[in-house]
Amino acid sequence: MIQNARVLQDDFLPKEIVHRHEAVNQMSKALEPVLEDDRPQDTFLVGPSGAGKTCIARYTVDQLQEQVLDIKSHYIDCWQHSNRFRVLYKILEGVKTSYDIHRSTPEDEMIARIQSVDSPYLLILDEVDQLDDMEVLRKLYPMPHITMVLIANRREEVLSTLDERLQSRLRSSVTIRFDRYTQAELVSLLDDRITWGLAPDTITTDQVHRIADVAAGNARDAISILRSAARNADHEGASEIRDSDISSAIPAAREELHEQNLKKLNEDQHAVYDILTDEGELPPNEIYDLYADRVSEPKTKRTVRTYLRKLEDYDLVRATGNGPNRTYEARDR
Repeated sequence: MIQNARVLQDDFLPKEIVHRHEAVNQMSKALEPVLEDDRPQDTFLVGPSGAGKTCIARYTVDQLQEQVLDIKSHYIDCWQHSNRFRVLYKILEGVKTSYDIHRSTPEDEMIARIQSVDSPYLLILDEVDQLDDMEVLRKLYPMPHITMVLIANRREEVLSTLDERLQSRLRSSVTIRFDRYTQAELVSLLDDRITWGLAPDTITTDQVHRIADVAAGNARDAISILRSAARNADHEGASEIRDSDISSAIPAAREELHEQNLKKLNEDQHAVYDILTDEGELPPNEIYDLYADRVSEPKTKRTVRTYLRKLEDYDLVRATGNGPNRTYEARDR
């Protein structure tokens, strides 16, 4: 049944984009000056999880590199590589100059190597709001050959942590906003994955619509449910996906995504999540007090509020109410 398992992974990059053409056009226009040996515009891609931001960024940069041979690019997941050393290391890794870099390498030496790159370098900084220290953006911005594609759920959350000068400069960057997919768009996206990844006639139109409906605009969720359903049917030797496969795939896919998101959390974020798991529904002030008692070097209240919004973005916690009445609780798996 499964003919190409890679296509059913949510990070698979398709050869053609079936939606988000306007976003591709906007990003292409921002980056196209590099084709004339001019500096492209830094770009913000903002919107909810599963809205296609990462896919569009990688696709557009790949398309640009097919037109110009001497453009370099690199993708960095700032949630996985959140401190300044790791980000600088990954940047050097993208131009094959990280081979002798180690923890004791002076930062100035790493910066000098990045400055010495002799061709345009497009950096996709995904989950940029997860950086421990935004100072790395200030060091990268003045480099004329570096162009940053910054991906986050909310632009203001990133800008508010920067000094005024860099904040002002990045406010002038191109901002591309993503909404959740419509059900019709999700159905179309799933149809392409089904065509490329599954044998013909293995899933019905009604079943595809059911998956899209349950996913509620989140492409990552939709693809995960499809993958889980196909895997269930394939393991049981079925020639087609059954309704029961989808029914069991929905909670299984959600649990898989839940576990993946938990693994992304840093130590402080995990402490916040564990408090909500242990204590139940709490307001932010109580969460912070318990968090400050639990960790040796607590972050600021503002940072913990950012953590709570991030946990909510990834369906790890549920928020209820507004303003002083707002509370948070851990979501079930």
